[in-house]
Amino acid sequence: MFEGLSVAMVTPFREGEVDHEAVDRLVDHLLDGQVDGIIPLGTTGEGPTVTMAEREEIVRRVVGRARGKAFVLVGTGTNNTRTSIELTRMAHELGADGALIATPYYNKPTQAGLIAHYRAIADEGGLPIMLYNVPGRTSVTLSVDSVCTLAEHPRIVAIKEATGSLDVSSEICRETDLTVVSGDDSLTLPILAVGGQGVVSVLGNVIPAAVQKMLRAFQSGDLAEARRLHLASFSFIKALFIETNPGPVKRALAQLGLLQEELRLPLVPVSAASAQRIDAELARLAVEIGPVRMGSAV
Repeated sequence: MFEGLSVAMVTPFREGEVDHEAVDRLVDHLLDGQVDGIIPLGTTGEGPTVTMAEREEIVRRVVGRARGKAFVLVGTGTNNTRTSIELTRMAHELGADGALIATPYYNKPTQAGLIAHYRAIADEGGLPIMLYNVPGRTSVTLSVDSVCTLAEHPRIVAIKEATGSLDVSSEICRETDLTVVSGDDSLTLPILAVGGQGVVSVLGNVIPAAVQKMLRAFQSGDLAEARRLHLASFSFIKALFIETNPGPVKRALAQLGLLQEELRLPLVPVSAASAQRIDAELARLAVEIGPVRMGSAV
């Protein structure tokens, strides 16, 4: 469940407010790129800075626009279990297909606490869950043993693996029946090789069709083409993380005319030096894979 290309969608802002026209435009861009899933309001979507009213409207719009074309997982994980349950219930009521739940940040719970947190959300939230193991953001790591324990819950169906360790991905693929998807664009192809079944992609905001083409090439056994697309996009992927995500990807999307280069504090737009590198890599990417434009096919 939740295999293939899911895009961790950015939240467009304009003059301090959610830019709903740009939300619609971005969803259409992703659907034109034949994504399998869309994930609003995660880290890339600046979920912690979005109000409850804004959250409700964003989810409603994304679900309505994607219905019948792509599944929608909503980022509902916080460092408060009760709040996470409430956000998951809201997503369920608005028609989402599942929830992406990052490990709690700042609190630094034990493995027992992490297991209890996820079980409570799975029990009470009403949606299938994709675990999100991202210690670089949260300062806690969900152990493989804990993942195996959580995999026994019928509503915990997938994991976004962003520890950066192929060993961890390999162990989870070997020991569980969870859908394992890459949480790092630069590791998507290696994770597919050890048994992963997709990616939650930041890169896919910009070139969804090319990322989907890489996945399908791998699935069809065309490893040379999958490797070509991986290597063609590799330096651009690195540029997307030259500063804190989603600053760089918003710069790239602004260059494509999809949204304004605006973030909410405490995040700010990338520096002039970073913008220059992102622009250069975007131009190089267009040479490597073909025109990079809204809704472009590869």
